[in-house]
Amino acid sequence: MGVSINSTITWVGKVDWELRRFHGEEYSTHRGSSYNSYLVRDEKTVLIETVWTPFAKEFVNNLQQEIDLKNIDYIIANHGESDHSGALPELMRLIPDTPIYCTVNAVKSLKGQYHQEWNFRVVKSGDRLNIGTKELIFIEAPMLHWPDSMFCYLTVDNTLFSTDAFGQHFATELMFNDLVDQSELFQECIKYYANILTPFSALVDKKIKEFVSLNLPLDMICTSHGVVWRDNPLQIVTKYLEWAASYQENQITIIYDTMWDGTRKMAEAIAKGITGADRDVVVKVFNASRADKNDIITEVFKSKAILVGSPTINRGILSAVAAILEEIRGLGFRNKKAAAFGAYGWSGESVKMISERLKEGGFTLVNDGLKLLWNPDQQGLDDCVTFGGDLARISMFP
Repeated sequence: MGVSINSTITWVGKVDWELRRFHGEEYSTHRGSSYNSYLVRDEKTVLIETVWTPFAKEFVNNLQQEIDLKNIDYIIANHGESDHSGALPELMRLIPDTPIYCTVNAVKSLKGQYHQEWNFRVVKSGDRLNIGTKELIFIEAPMLHWPDSMFCYLTVDNTLFSTDAFGQHFATELMFNDLVDQSELFQECIKYYANILTPFSALVDKKIKEFVSLNLPLDMICTSHGVVWRDNPLQIVTKYLEWAASYQENQITIIYDTMWDGTRKMAEAIAKGITGADRDVVVKVFNASRADKNDIITEVFKSKAILVGSPTINRGILSAVAAILEEIRGLGFRNKKAAAFGAYGWSGESVKMISERLKEGGFTLVNDGLKLLWNPDQQGLDDCVTFGGDLARISMFP
């Protein structure tokens, strides 16, 4: 059951090959995930995190094959979310007095979820736990991505247990970053950052710089989901710093939904206008009602500009577009341009409504948008091409 990470650390988590939705139905996991738990053995034995609730009994049964549970001296709860802590009730039923080291906010989270008075030991940044020849150093990491989150660092092994930071939803038996397909790995990494950590980018930047200032050597990062970074672990840290800095690539993304194809035709004509004006820019087009919303958000994260389109329905916009706009608003993207478009038959409010929501989401509107009456004729399609070309030229400049 256990996988040896090195002579001190053993992975004792769960690979979830079947997982396809996470955070309720909010996050798509096309490649499954893992819930990473680690045993650290020195003169004392430490269990760092557990697994998600549905696998609690399996986890405890497997853990008993790895170690006598009474030999676990300490438990570290880096984060209280149930995909990390879900097996605690089953485990603590068997070893109820074992100390649980966590932040003060994690105590609130764990008590609130499980309603148990366990043996909590509150720690803060800089506190240390001696386990024999090595120490665990605690580093609070609030809002990465919950207020209760923390990291812990194992001396001598130079290993950071980073909870949700630097992870990805990626099921693999290969365990280490150098053994898996690199394209798949980094696709899942940027998707994870875009959809989960984007709102906290300023805190990501601050926390990474704080960790660097500690001058602790780093040989390995053990995440809570996905791979263990053992080959050049700083590569993902560097990526996070890049992604936290109002990230964008030379890309424009078009998002739309349509009723009778008018708005679809507009979207495709706008795309032609963009590529006609700038052959170097990457253009991606998504129907919001048919494409995966988390994949769309990842492309928005990568984009320097987006266009969002919907016909008018009941003086509003189609529900798929409304939903993706709400997701985008909550993520707080920065340093991106935007515009709206849509076909209409009668009242035509959709373009104005989309523009307002884009502005609320922190986008810089480049114009008042484009709306066309009924199904666009050739002149309307030509106007869309011009609209796309104009946005491409505007987006060439910061």
